Amino acid sequence: MSMIGLFGVLIPFILFLAFQCSFLCKKSLGGPILKNWPFLDASRNALQYPRVLDWIAEVHEANDLTFVFKGPWFSGTDRLFTVDPRNINHMLSSNFAKSKGPEFKKIFDILGDGIVSADMELWEDLRKSGHALFHHQNFLKLSVSSTSSKLNDDLVPFLDKAAEKKIIIDLQDVFQRFMFDTASILMTGYDPMSLSIEMPKVEFGEAADFAEEAIFYRHLKPVILWRLQNLIGVGIERKMRTASAIFNSTFAKIISSRRKEEKEPAIINAVTYYMNVDTTKYKLLKPGNDTFIRDVVLSLLVAGRDTTSSALTWFFWLSKHPQVMTKIRQEMINTKFDPTDLETLVYLHAALSESMRLYPPVPFNHKSPSKSDVLPSGHKVEAESKIVICIYALGRMRSVWGEDASDFKPERWISENGGLKHEPSSKFLVFNAGPRTCLGKHLALLQMKMVAVEIIQKYDFEVVEGQKIEPVPSIILRMKHGLKVTVSKNI
Repeated sequence: MSMIGLFGVLIPFILFLAFQCSFLCKKSLGGPILKNWPFLDASRNALQYPRVLDWIAEVHEANDLTFVFKGPWFSGTDRLFTVDPRNINHMLSSNFAKSKGPEFKKIFDILGDGIVSADMELWEDLRKSGHALFHHQNFLKLSVSSTSSKLNDDLVPFLDKAAEKKIIIDLQDVFQRFMFDTASILMTGYDPMSLSIEMPKVEFGEAADFAEEAIFYRHLKPVILWRLQNLIGVGIERKMRTASAIFNSTFAKIISSRRKEEKEPAIINAVTYYMNVDTTKYKLLKPGNDTFIRDVVLSLLVAGRDTTSSALTWFFWLSKHPQVMTKIRQEMINTKFDPTDLETLVYLHAALSESMRLYPPVPFNHKSPSKSDVLPSGHKVEAESKIVICIYALGRMRSVWGEDASDFKPERWISENGGLKHEPSSKFLVFNAGPRTCLGKHLALLQMKMVAVEIIQKYDFEVVEGQKIEPVPSIILRMKHGLKVTVSKNI
């Protein structure tokens, strides 16, 4: 089915969702924004993804941070949306449930038994073993060395060439390639060398983009509809099947190659780590099962590539403001290119946090309670019901962040004494919260700072005028048309 055919199926469905949501909120919640929204306005905005995110933010603000969304009868699309920090803390921390619910695993089935979709005891084993991996000295050394070598050997020469030839580059594509290479080295020990002057086709990256878009649409459609599309191979689900085949063939080659190695290497990566994991300590892990290794490492690789590249892209777009870049450069004057010195860059850290607040790499979170509950906001939720936390909307709530919530203001992250200001994870949910807090948070921040320092010290980017900056419908907040810039050397 073509994209036109797919939208022919989806448009009536989404129109009905928009109408139902608008009607319900007007009737039971009475927010001032919704009272003035006719059916056609709500429908039009529901079909424009960039506007949908902002519309959801407006509905939250108008309805005390939580509202109910009623879909078509028997469609299984009813949702409770909340960005109330009290509810977030209740669900993710104080009343944490090991299970995400059966619906989550169905939607994310391409990730198999990876940590993203794992539940209960398997999740506990993956969480503990993952924590040990991300704190392993050899793994940390590999992270720093691979990032440094990619910067010096690939990214800098590429940007030098772009500046010399005065060509327009897509900065989002550059960061995706850079992060795919570094994440692949870290997770599999294999360097795909996708970032080069030739800019080769990256089959794995395209597959990841397809899968993430398909997963997004699975959140909108009834399970029976997207499963039928997947079964017969039409629409975006056809791309999902293609993505799965690419993931399987890629990891089959990598795992086969690693199994031929005689002993555990001195510098470990995620594949070799899980091939040699201690099964007496982690009883549900399967080091001898290739499919299990594929599932575990695939989740880590995709997360490493996509979340950090998204954060870097939005950061450089937002930091085009001269006063912001000036402050970052002033802070860097006495900083050496060393991971330990990067911790002293308070304003850079603040600017990165602020860009992720407004444009979180993962724009929403999906929860499903294992038993009936009452949220701190007073809303009742039934067992296995669907709850959506729109992280994009959370970062724009004036009642949470103040009247200037929509402004890009790194200073909000700096305390009166000049240090970094801590914000609770229930308010700043970019790295998740509670027991499911992102294992790679420290490494991701370190990589972003390493890339930012290297680029900002040496180059200036000029964003090409006239391009449309809007997010693509996906579970990762990417720019639909990329970020076109010209490069000049900062002498």
